Amino acid sequence: MKQTLEELKSGKLIGLKKLKLACNLKAFPEEILTLADTLEVLDLSDNQLTELPDSIAQLKYLKVLFFARNNFTVFPLILRKFPALTMIGFKSNQIQIVPETAFPLKLKWLILTDNKIEKLPKSIGDCPLLQKCALAGNRIEELPIEMARCENLELLRVSANTLKAIPKWLFDLPKLSWVGFGGNPATYQPAVDHAIESFHWNDFAIQELLGEGASGFISKATWNSKNEDVAIKVFKGAVTSDGLPDDEMAIAIAAGVHENLIQVFGKIKNHPESKSGLIMKLIAPSYITLGNPPSLETCTRDVFDKKTNFSGEALLKIAKSIASVCAQLHSKGINHGDLYAHNILINKTAVCLLGDFGAASFYDVNTMLAAAIERVEVRAFGCLLEDVFGLVHENEISSQLHTKWEDLISDCSISQVKSRPSFSDILAELDTF
Repeated sequence: MKQTLEELKSGKLIGLKKLKLACNLKAFPEEILTLADTLEVLDLSDNQLTELPDSIAQLKYLKVLFFARNNFTVFPLILRKFPALTMIGFKSNQIQIVPETAFPLKLKWLILTDNKIEKLPKSIGDCPLLQKCALAGNRIEELPIEMARCENLELLRVSANTLKAIPKWLFDLPKLSWVGFGGNPATYQPAVDHAIESFHWNDFAIQELLGEGASGFISKATWNSKNEDVAIKVFKGAVTSDGLPDDEMAIAIAAGVHENLIQVFGKIKNHPESKSGLIMKLIAPSYITLGNPPSLETCTRDVFDKKTNFSGEALLKIAKSIASVCAQLHSKGINHGDLYAHNILINKTAVCLLGDFGAASFYDVNTMLAAAIERVEVRAFGCLLEDVFGLVHENEISSQLHTKWEDLISDCSISQVKSRPSFSDILAELDTF
């Protein structure tokens, strides 16, 4: 819910825990300090702010701070003085400089997507609680080795930067599960041409918008020359929180055909706004998302509707389907990067479809690093299994099978990355369930 500056100035908002102001602010309203005894979440996105006063440190209970789409050029050093601050977002500003020791020590979630940052401070390694770090769409040339100390880091987005190397230590981080590194000079580009037929935009009649993701809009459309309904994803064409739309399109095509992937029929050409697009199989409305995206509280873990539950049979079907898809992707040198329940569609018979390649990256399967990249994604699979397993009633599974599931989840989450099973190993193990 958005509040107004007038409400703030009148004193009506005293006692508020969450404040959202988007009213073309050019300076930080000092009246916000009247909420110092209660304010925990402050969202000043979509304004014209360029700096913060030192007095903002009076907001001693602040936990979450958003400044998306403002005009900051320097990450405010004052933020290191916040004792309770765990989440900071400066998406789509003009930030070029992030000073050393700028981050508060309790930082868990950092969003600096779509800025002009060339260098990360070494002091990011002094954030032991950092779990989620979004840096896509900057100009970062290298990740500081000190970042290897961020042993709680689970999700990292460094796509669409200028990285000259993808560091090996990255794939040794004990909890890393969701990583996007495409769109960098160092990113591997397969020599194989994943050619796919293109079809004229005018051959499609758009019927209705089905949904919007970070990278584009998905609509239901009629393919006139074939007289059938399809889904068309038109990409926005800008850097997203995950990476570049062109990379997403290339990987969606390269992923190939699998019964648990949404089938791609072709590409769009001659879009009136020169945008890229994919033609995909229209998914029946009986499919729903397996889960919901993480909340501010869960940070890296999906949340599920309270009524959601699964049978033991459904759990096994989901596990085998997703492990099979991942095995195919990694055999082709594709890291999905966003293996989450909220990117999986499922129907009442537990048939599921993995989608959203927005954070996916190509990698060379013939390098020493390949096994580690796959096993990082194995940990994401383990998190997914743990979440779904937790939604199965105990009487649905025998005690012996219960132990087998727990052991598999544990194996997927071993802190030594190279000791985890591959997706092929996981499939073989699931065949014994």
